Amino acid sequence: MSVRVGIINVTGYAGMEAARLLQTHPMARLVAATGRSLAGQRLGEVFPHLSAFEGLTITPDIEADVDVVLSALPTAASAAACAPFVRAGVKVIDIAADFRLRDPGEFAAWMGTAHPAPELLPLAVYGLPELHREAIRAAQLVANPGCYPAASILALAPAVAAGIIEPRIIVDAKSGISGAGRGTGGGYNFSDVNEDVSAYKVANHNHQPEIAQELGALADGARPAVTFVPHLVPMTRGIHATCYAPLRRPLTQREVRELYREFYASHPFTKVVDVPPHTKHTLGSNRCLVHPAIDERNGVLVAIGVLDNLGKGAAGQAIQNLNLMFGLPETAGLEGAPLYP
Repeated sequence: MSVRVGIINVTGYAGMEAARLLQTHPMARLVAATGRSLAGQRLGEVFPHLSAFEGLTITPDIEADVDVVLSALPTAASAAACAPFVRAGVKVIDIAADFRLRDPGEFAAWMGTAHPAPELLPLAVYGLPELHREAIRAAQLVANPGCYPAASILALAPAVAAGIIEPRIIVDAKSGISGAGRGTGGGYNFSDVNEDVSAYKVANHNHQPEIAQELGALADGARPAVTFVPHLVPMTRGIHATCYAPLRRPLTQREVRELYREFYASHPFTKVVDVPPHTKHTLGSNRCLVHPAIDERNGVLVAIGVLDNLGKGAAGQAIQNLNLMFGLPETAGLEGAPLYP
């Protein structure tokens, strides 16, 4: 079986990374790629690291027959581009935020614009296999998680599902510069970000409701109150989320580690580790490393999640979802080890 893939906006970081992963995928091949600014040029010539696609021309629109479309357009623009494919019966994986929030009113409140295709929201499955593997297998439309939410949700999901924490969560997260996207405007040059750390959209980031929504679906009771503060740090790739929540009952370090390991036992890309992980431990891979710890003096769970924002936080996760949607081995094309140093 060979799955024919089209990428919308291959010239952005997430689209480019998806193409890189497809170069060596054993059962999927890239047959179409769009990018209006580079339309008419050969993908492998414009981006030499994608030399396997020297014969593939970037086009303004997807013109070839495809089995699945991966959209890496900005939020709101992505839904408009995805909708015709969904309506035509083509499987779609949206790497943007357009289909992550189930409530169109919540989308409008956080994104500042009405949802472009609210009638498609009931079809969308949140694309985190650790929570929704079987639903993803049967889905036509998958909403790829955000990079911050993927790390944060995976750090907290076992604790929320087991009911060991209070529904009051704080997420302190850091991202590399590539998380801002390739076409971002000023403020992201080397001279701007080097030797600098800054918080942004403090307690008002659109990933906050995404984290609360998915954790709330696991909770036995009220949707958790999530305070989310993202930071920009001077590295290219990586997400580091440190999450805090009060415990409902005393737990030992051994108990919480066993709980987490059991939760992720059947999931190949999320691993519970005994020491606090570094972002470089996941660089260039589809892995997420999770480290739960107990602050016994204060009765608080401290859970850390790290991943590559372009891997498990974007394109790698999209390929994992593609594998599930087409009945392929979940790890196909994603078995490469992280890069270090």
